[in-house]
Amino acid sequence: MIKKVCVFASSSSILDKSYFADAERLGELLAKSGFDLVYGGSNLGLMWASASAAKENGARVTGVMPEKLYKLCVSKEEACDEFYVTEGMRERKAKLDNLSEAVVALPGGFGTLEELSEMIVQKQLGYNKKAIVLLNTNGFYTKLNEFFEVIIAEKFAKERSREMYYIANTPEDAVQYLVSYVEPEAVESKLDIYQIKT
Repeated sequence: MIKKVCVFASSSSILDKSYFADAERLGELLAKSGFDLVYGGSNLGLMWASASAAKENGARVTGVMPEKLYKLCVSKEEACDEFYVTEGMRERKAKLDNLSEAVVALPGGFGTLEELSEMIVQKQLGYNKKAIVLLNTNGFYTKLNEFFEVIIAEKFAKERSREMYYIANTPEDAVQYLVSYVEPEAVESKLDIYQIKT
């Protein structure tokens, strides 16, 4: 059962207001649907827009930030119900993973892309069965999804890889997917993972 949702998102504060509107709406809907929010601990960008909206609407919020960034005074520790400082980025990702049962990737930069990719790979290999959602505000993830289709078409990944993630065009769509999510069957054999000639 999904209780805590990890949100990956941009820390940029100079984005178009439409991105902030969707981030805030997502946080609001997560809270009103009974989910708590786990995020990167920042007081900046879409990260904080989503987390603050969730907090304002009754969700518990957990922040996780690596020590180097924490020392830059960009955290929102006082607004979190729980807050963790990790040694580095790898430890931060592991903590975010361990604290949550689902992932929503809002638009973001290279850090968000890295976090998202790792979660998809973990699911592909059977290390988790988490719901993974890409919030496609303004078509932000459309080109990435086209690249995913190239990966699948060229047989670098299985056809079933499409089942590993969900492209949501609105916050409402994203939250509805989480509410109705059914875990996939376990990955149990090498044929579930690898492309092998038979």
